[in-house]
Amino acid sequence: MKSGSAPQRLLLVTGLSGAGKSTALRTLEDTGWEVVDNLPLSLLDHLLSTPPSPGMEGGGEDGRPLAVGIDSRTRGFDAMRIVRQIERLGKEHEYPVETLYLDCGGTELLRRFSETRRRHPLAPDRPATDGIAAERELMEPLRRWADHVIDTTDTDPNQLQQQIRTRFASADRSPTLTLMSFGFARGLPRNADIVLDMRFLTNPHWVPGLRELTGTDPRVGEHIAGDEAYEDALGRIEELLLTLLPRYRAEGKSYVTIAFGCTGGRHRSVHVAQRVAARLRAEGFSPTLEHRDLASPPRDLIEGAAGAG
Repeated sequence: MKSGSAPQRLLLVTGLSGAGKSTALRTLEDTGWEVVDNLPLSLLDHLLSTPPSPGMEGGGEDGRPLAVGIDSRTRGFDAMRIVRQIERLGKEHEYPVETLYLDCGGTELLRRFSETRRRHPLAPDRPATDGIAAERELMEPLRRWADHVIDTTDTDPNQLQQQIRTRFASADRSPTLTLMSFGFARGLPRNADIVLDMRFLTNPHWVPGLRELTGTDPRVGEHIAGDEAYEDALGRIEELLLTLLPRYRAEGKSYVTIAFGCTGGRHRSVHVAQRVAARLRAEGFSPTLEHRDLASPPRDLIEGAAGAG
């Protein structure tokens, strides 16, 4: 491998049937890895024998790290052969291939096969216990060789996903964050995760000179900020969001939309969405700001029907 080129990151994901390989691969894909499952061993040999191109920083052609799932169902499976191939690559090419092995206790595996009514791949016409025992012996060389071993006996799928993200997240996988303003009079946004009602704040629509303006105008913002409840309420909302957003990230949520509503969607919600977006940017987040109803004309009938306050 050419000196100075970044090594390719390739992760072999293997382990016992029912121990969570599919969950691990799906989670890796969600965190930015390219994923291939049950690649025939002949093709795996070819893949592992091909060192990374100079300058390539990941496993896939687009630079992403690559995860390959293999198990006892893989055509031509031979644990010792795989171990020897990985070992040879490390010596000849300084080519790092990591191995993740998913283990699980026999009693728990038996329960999982029983609950899902799946047949064990190594015991299609025999008790699952026979297949579990045979597979454990077959896979033992890979377990001994593995860089990462996760025992999922007492781990539910959500906990396993969190462990995979913690160990293998390839980059900052923060959710795509959108802050939206809208008017209740024109309907709730369909895809909002959190809806916050700003109609408790004083309404600039009824103030001469502000009605035709919007929440993007400093004069409107100054008027809204003059409400005695404004600073305390907005401060609490911002602190709540700063608490929730890291939790959403930890849970692997891909998209988060926070919608601020007022009556018409032109004044209070717009101003508040802009203020909160600025606070979140200052804290290291990258929200996208959308004003759904900003271009709608001001209407006394709408504002009055929903209350002037």
